[in-house]
Amino acid sequence: MSRIENLNKALSKLQSSSSDLEACAVVSEDGLIIASSLHQGIEEARVAAMSAAMLSMGQRTAAELKRGRLEQLFVKGEEGYVVIMNAGPHAVMLALARRDAKLGLLFLDLSRAADEVKEILK
Repeated sequence: MSRIENLNKALSKLQSSSSDLEACAVVSEDGLIIASSLHQGIEEARVAAMSAAMLSMGQRTAAELKRGRLEQLFVKGEEGYVVIMNAGPHAVMLALARRDAKLGLLFLDLSRAADEVKEILK
């Protein structure tokens, strides 16, 4: 299987493991979608660009405040959550979750998927 097929398989596995997850994607650090499982109506390029901007700001904030290497970004909105998690040196996992999501389970599932993505992208 190709890398993209393996990444799509990992995203499918992630979505099937968590009913709280609405969509997910693997995004490069420079804001390009590598693989995704996003709903129709969600513009991939826009999501990727916002992810890259959030990642850049998060990395800068962590560095300036001496918090070490950025591991995760978490945004809570009225309609749910956005979680961005490190998935290797040049990629992140993006997850959109329902507002009543069980966050501990979501973080565990997302962490496992991020580890799988890291291995695929080696």
